[in-house]
Amino acid sequence: MSASAAAPHDPVVVRAGDAEQLPEIGHYLLADAGASNGALSAHRIQLARSADGAVPHRHDHASELFFVVDGTLEVLMGSKIITAGSGDFLVVPPRCDHAFRAGPESTADALIVITPGIERFDYLRQVARIRRGEADRDSLLTEQHRYDTHFVTSLTWQGTINASRPEECSG
Repeated sequence: MSASAAAPHDPVVVRAGDAEQLPEIGHYLLADAGASNGALSAHRIQLARSADGAVPHRHDHASELFFVVDGTLEVLMGSKIITAGSGDFLVVPPRCDHAFRAGPESTADALIVITPGIERFDYLRQVARIRRGEADRDSLLTEQHRYDTHFVTSLTWQGTINASRPEECSG
């Protein structure tokens, strides 16, 4: 993975009806890194009220951008939890622990872009298989470097899951 800009690529157009859907995890796969010559990976999430999006993790080489289209998204960023609403934009830098889920009283619809891109769609497909009970969560442990997705423990995130209502931290 290079820190320099990706080489030029053809325009990328993904029609709504053509996006691969992973209903178990509320993801719509838009463009993996190969489509943009490594510039980015993009997918959309549509989560039910209070639904989990991703467990605490970090990316060592990529930033993850969130644009909330509708609803409320709670995002762990380091040791803070940010509540983002419709129209809000967040960027999680490399090596920053993060996680996300829909708010306790709302659904969440968000665009997620990872840059520079890395082929991640097989990772998301594996997460869907885990949610369906077709694979074990440990099956991702040996793949963390391949997908630049490294699982972490977050007491902040765990504490809000156990609380009756997640606390909001200012950012």
